[in-house]
Amino acid sequence: MTDAPPTPRRTALDARHRALGATMTDFAGWDMPLRYGSERDEHTAVRTRAGLFDLSHMGEISLIGSQAGQALDHALVGRLSALAVGRARYTMICDDEGGILDDLIVYRLGDEEFLVVANASNAQVVLDALTERAGGFEATVRDDRDAYALIAVQGPESPGILGSLTDADLEGLKYYAGLPGTVAGVPAMIARTGYTGEDGFELFLAPDDAERVWDALTEAGAPVGLVPCGLSCRDTLRLEAGMPLYGNELTTDTTPFDAGLGRVVKFDKPGDFVGRRALEAASREADTVSPRTLVGLVAEGRRVPRAGYAVVAADGSQIGRVTSGAPSPTLGKPIAMAYVDPEYAKPGTEGVSVDIRGTREPYEVVALPFYRRER
Repeated sequence: MTDAPPTPRRTALDARHRALGATMTDFAGWDMPLRYGSERDEHTAVRTRAGLFDLSHMGEISLIGSQAGQALDHALVGRLSALAVGRARYTMICDDEGGILDDLIVYRLGDEEFLVVANASNAQVVLDALTERAGGFEATVRDDRDAYALIAVQGPESPGILGSLTDADLEGLKYYAGLPGTVAGVPAMIARTGYTGEDGFELFLAPDDAERVWDALTEAGAPVGLVPCGLSCRDTLRLEAGMPLYGNELTTDTTPFDAGLGRVVKFDKPGDFVGRRALEAASREADTVSPRTLVGLVAEGRRVPRAGYAVVAADGSQIGRVTSGAPSPTLGKPIAMAYVDPEYAKPGTEGVSVDIRGTREPYEVVALPFYRRER
């Protein structure tokens, strides 16, 4: 007799999702909305108006103490001790061999307080690693996953929508920055971050306040066409924006240099950090022997590639593999990200195709991202 799988956790907004008729799915142990209606319509709303997301499955971990910054410098590949209060940084946590355990956003909330946001599927791994790596530093690692609900409003109309509900200085809030404020009368940490390629905000607040803020944003956004959005359109939005997804473009078999993200590794920071020697070797190798390169692929036909499909050259030899693929509502064609051999990575390279169930479908190699919003 086998044990029954654990029941997925529900966010504080679960009742709202069900009332809206959302299609729910088990994602990283959470019951999450996949879509509310048409994922294409949700995607287009974010690109042209605004979308509302429940991201409460993400993993929040606090580091507090006089050496919290130094502990993060040791635990992560970036130099977080140099981060100014009120700013955020994209970074990674790697293992001893340089493989990526997760990609993260770290916010500095105060002189001695940082908030690390991990992907839902890796939150426990990141929490355990940070707890172990902070040993010996004057820093406390705290699991705050149950302390926060996380709501995102994304799209060109998002500043006006949120601005009608807060007295925070949104106009002065830079990209990858955050500030404390109130939204619909409740306390929140307001961050100008997101995973869609559009301007937008992520709101960290108490779970008990989530329904109030969701409802207020829904009401404020109705006149300009805001719609609730699920995980499905979140994936096509990030794919168009060329943003990596853990488990697809990023894995423990991938270093930041393999992913073309070596810039996040800061070798010039003081002290040692986990994975440093392996990452130094990976950096040297990347300088001499080009690893497979992450590129964009745009279909000439209508068939959609999926993760794991082989990328092949004109002679039929495999030159890479697809990591993510989907129809692009913005381009009107299927698109994919793939790791390919460097000689096939130049935009416009001819003869590249994807093996889709035994048929070679021609694809154009393009530079990432597929879509970049007008600033």
